[in-house]
Amino acid sequence: MKAKTKYAVLGGGSWATALVKILTENNNTIHWYMRSVYAVEHLKREHHNPNYLSSVELQLDKLHLTTDINQAVNGADVLIFVIPSAFLASELTHLMNLPEEKVIFSAIKGIVPETGRIVGEHFHFEYGIPYDQIGVITGPCHAEEVALERLSYLTIACSDDTKAKILAKDLRNEYINTKTSDDIIGTEYAAVLKNIYAIAAGIAHGLGYGDNFQSVLMSNAIREMKRFIGKVHKMKRNINDSAYLGDLLVTGYSVFSRNRMFGNMIGKGYTVKSAMMEMNMVAEGYYAAKSAHILMDKLEKKSKTPIINTVYSILYENKDPKKAFKKLTEKLD
Repeated sequence: MKAKTKYAVLGGGSWATALVKILTENNNTIHWYMRSVYAVEHLKREHHNPNYLSSVELQLDKLHLTTDINQAVNGADVLIFVIPSAFLASELTHLMNLPEEKVIFSAIKGIVPETGRIVGEHFHFEYGIPYDQIGVITGPCHAEEVALERLSYLTIACSDDTKAKILAKDLRNEYINTKTSDDIIGTEYAAVLKNIYAIAAGIAHGLGYGDNFQSVLMSNAIREMKRFIGKVHKMKRNINDSAYLGDLLVTGYSVFSRNRMFGNMIGKGYTVKSAMMEMNMVAEGYYAAKSAHILMDKLEKKSKTPIINTVYSILYENKDPKKAFKKLTEKLD
């Protein structure tokens, strides 16, 4: 990558807005692709995203706003994808070309439904992007706290340490601390799985379980995450690092967690459809639960993931949350 990296941020949600805020404040010029013509025109007039983190005033002199994904990709060296995983494949169909020399970082916490792969694997197998050109941006970090400039931490994972360090430097400021990792597969799976566990935490809260049970649920969740990631990508890692345990805790407990909010609504009796309509946001854990369940089924390891199995049974098999969680409590320790 060049000394002054040209970035493109692809996506118009809260996390995309937070990343644009950080990068432009650090003096980087950004190509920002948003699908909504209305959002782009509003940004040009009012200097803020009308739909997400609307309190954040952005520096338009450092932004090239576009509704053309090809224009954004062609103008940048590093592409940061922040499009919800459920819509990534369809958005990519608009791309005329994705050159292999482009560096791709995913800030998407989900699995691509069409292929059942995490985002890094999707780009590698579907577009031929080498793994050393692919990276992950993960937490623990909520976009809402970035907007408030509360101290937050990011982990930048890439098998090429130089690329990871450059992005880590460009994202670091007085309220963002960054570190790097070479565990691109493990950190991305952790970012996916924590959303499923946050849904579980939300369901438990909606059903009336208290803090004592939540602590047991989260301690079992991190061990389940360790077993899952160890099965799909065996390497030396410390599951207690913030990219794994920290991201799980903030997503499981935070009032900003849309996955916990979604689970809470399910626990209170909402259907999946009604919960999604009322939230008007994407809960990545909903799609991840299905993909993770299918993967563990293929590996014949479902018995090792009782929390994922329980969430899947509630969301996709219409199991009664109260009865399903009663069975789950008997499997936790």
